[in-house]
Amino acid sequence: MTAASLDHPADDRLAKRNVAVLVAAQAVMGAQMPAIFTIAGLAGQSLAPNACWATLPISCAVIGSMLTATPISAFMQRFGRRAGFVAGTLGGALGAALGALGLMTGSFLLFCLGGLFTGSYMSAQGFYRFAAADTASDAFRPRAISWVMAGGLLSAVLGPEIVKLTADAMVIPFLGSYLAVIALNLVGMWLFVLLKIPRPRPPVAGAATGRSRMELLQTPRIAVAMICATVSYALMNLVMTSTPLAVVGCGFDKADAANIVSAHVVAMFAPSFFTGAVIARIGVEKTMAIGLVILALSGAVAMTGVELENFFAALILLGIGWNFGFIGATAMLTAEQTPEEKGRLQGLNDMIVFGGVTLASFSSGGLMNCSGGTVEAGWQAVNLAMLPFLVLAGGALIWLALRPKDRLI
Repeated sequence: MTAASLDHPADDRLAKRNVAVLVAAQAVMGAQMPAIFTIAGLAGQSLAPNACWATLPISCAVIGSMLTATPISAFMQRFGRRAGFVAGTLGGALGAALGALGLMTGSFLLFCLGGLFTGSYMSAQGFYRFAAADTASDAFRPRAISWVMAGGLLSAVLGPEIVKLTADAMVIPFLGSYLAVIALNLVGMWLFVLLKIPRPRPPVAGAATGRSRMELLQTPRIAVAMICATVSYALMNLVMTSTPLAVVGCGFDKADAANIVSAHVVAMFAPSFFTGAVIARIGVEKTMAIGLVILALSGAVAMTGVELENFFAALILLGIGWNFGFIGATAMLTAEQTPEEKGRLQGLNDMIVFGGVTLASFSSGGLMNCSGGTVEAGWQAVNLAMLPFLVLAGGALIWLALRPKDRLI
């Protein structure tokens, strides 16, 4: 038994209660992310002074996630998960309000600023999976993480449906969608009243503080978990950010783009019903390796054509690959932490992950709109860019497997 599980009840009743709350939060408030990722690039394209900057609002959301990951983790370590999740939700509401104001005034700068605040919600949402592990036993932890991620299945349906119902509901395109996101945050945050995760114990003078950030980064399993989580999330973001632009640019309409994003997000979260069981059966290393292979297949399918079925197939594979890679990496990371270094490690992990996602998001718009000169060439460039990072993550897993102390079991 690890140090992280010493206080966990054997029957996991409290953990299961918390998982139920986090699943609901993932489903309800998580709907804003597929909604925003569907429309922000399209709205940005209409506001940006240069088409190459169309996805900058999405990049700003990812930058916001990167910048707030460590502060939110430290805030939760001091004041508890509930306070941190409420703060993130308020940030999401403010981000949507600024986005709406940017649309009303035609201000691309204000619209991007809204994206930064949206990132604070995105960062807080990323800690749902860690919160699921807080009160779980070693045996239940992979399933707890997996089930919370499965809550995104409803958000995958709800988010794009919100876009379909609200994108053209007002004179200003997409304004209705941003107003709906404000309401989603302000109503949904009351779910956290039901969350019961003990606040961290205040540090005692002279007590162990755990490993430093540098020591954590030098731990092989932690380093490999961070590499695979970053690559899985960054590549998913790289392709998904450009997808609405590619779909509409190839002659399909906004509803088609919303349907493809919906199918993608369903594929991101639907496997979560059994990912935990897969991890328990074959181990996190093999699960992560399967995820990387599926991500590679996604890129291969995308490069075979730009028909609607190609987009659907590629984005579905992209979602499944992300699920196996990211959840596997999360399970590996949480198994290596101790209670006193939990906040430090989780904040460091998400800062690195969203740093990689930020680079991917910035690259996505440039590759899509400024590579070759045609939509098809841009889409090919986006998917081809996945290859070196898949090689990096695959190489890290192979290195870990060859280490005598870390062989697969």
